[in-house]
Amino acid sequence: MTTEPSFRESVDIMFNKAVKLMDLSPGLERKIRVCNSTYTVRFGVRLRGEIHTFTGYRSVHSEHMEPVKGGIRFAMGVEQDEVEALAALMTYKCALVQAPFGGSKGGLRIDPREWDEHEMEQITRRFAYELIKRDLINPSQNVPAPDMGTGEREMAWIVDQYRRMNTTDINAAACVTGKPINAGGIQGRVEATGRGVQYGLQEFFRYDEDKAKANLTGTLKDKRVIVQGLGNVGYHAAKFVSEEDGAKVIAVIERDGAIVNPDGLNIDLLKEHIMMTGGVKDFLSGDYVADGASILEMECDILIPAALEGVINLKNADQIKANLIIEAANGPITSGADEILLNKGVVIIPDMYANAGGVTVSYFEWVKNLSHIRFGRMQRRQEESRHQLLLDELQRLGDDPSITWEMSDDFKTKYLKGADELELVRSGLDDSMRAAYQSMREVWHTRDDVPDLRTAAFLVSIERVAASYLSKGL
Repeated sequence: MTTEPSFRESVDIMFNKAVKLMDLSPGLERKIRVCNSTYTVRFGVRLRGEIHTFTGYRSVHSEHMEPVKGGIRFAMGVEQDEVEALAALMTYKCALVQAPFGGSKGGLRIDPREWDEHEMEQITRRFAYELIKRDLINPSQNVPAPDMGTGEREMAWIVDQYRRMNTTDINAAACVTGKPINAGGIQGRVEATGRGVQYGLQEFFRYDEDKAKANLTGTLKDKRVIVQGLGNVGYHAAKFVSEEDGAKVIAVIERDGAIVNPDGLNIDLLKEHIMMTGGVKDFLSGDYVADGASILEMECDILIPAALEGVINLKNADQIKANLIIEAANGPITSGADEILLNKGVVIIPDMYANAGGVTVSYFEWVKNLSHIRFGRMQRRQEESRHQLLLDELQRLGDDPSITWEMSDDFKTKYLKGADELELVRSGLDDSMRAAYQSMREVWHTRDDVPDLRTAAFLVSIERVAASYLSKGL
């Protein structure tokens, strides 16, 4: 392969690679591959004394389950092929982590930095209006979430716009996920994708056989990690693996270059520096490298590309020295680079699994909105009462002078605490990531014709989508 495939072509190549190993009818294979529909809208908004026209998209890849789910990104690079490829990935991602959604994606071609907050609100609300009136935002049909260039603020505007247009819909809060807590959001959603990356790495390191394929041993402790992109996903992934698992983030790559420290970077301090200055340059606790992309080729144990598509491609794949790559971003490795890395023995934890934490916790938020009650509200105090009964009985037995044991205060405090919403969300996310990884690795290790986790992930996902279509009578 001498020419670089587009992101859309990369997804199709990987899909084709998987379905060749499956026994699907040609009609069903095509039904799963193709995008069901893409809506393109061009709307005008009067700003700064004149009308500005914007182009947006909402693509629905598969309605084997409804509602369909997928983020809305605001970026100048948004175009139809990209949105459709991302919608396809959402279908497979939801199937892999068993979130009951079809795949969708949306985007608006805009640079949010060019507009102030009030202008962004006007633009977002008009885009939402165009989608809502066609049921492309709807709690039971199509549920967007944040993506590149959007966040809690935009989701709050969209849900308010939906309420204005659907004043009697009691489930209006469920029309989008990733909302602020005070607008129906859920604890743990902001950190969810980065937390999912951490849980995915933890699960990988539980299996000696998997670590051996990447020439790694032990645990995450002291593993050398390079993170490309310290946005929401990269920041949380880097923070959690360094602070909680003891890994050393030895380099962070950003728009203006990279910062390197072999002893490990303080992620919170670096993030504060980026927020204040707009880049990593002049950060005192590390060496600045102007050519940030070159740091992708630096020796490390784990590489976490957490920003853009195609950063590892035919030009640099041969120079990558990481043992393990976990794709926190969507499509950071092109299909051509994927083949090169596979031949080199690099293990890749694929994006459709690695960054599925966001949609998993979005699922929890959607369920919370439909049930109209926060998680833990009904059972938390009852759990604490049951635990107190057990401790009281153990204490009574401990009063026997012939028994000398004593419980630590730390144990009592932890045992007596009932789970709140954040703990339940993290527990559910951990369980989802573990189960999804186990389904991939089972295929990876039991089939000789499945050389990597990406192919395994596609196989698991496509089989689940196919089973759903067949159960409908297709």
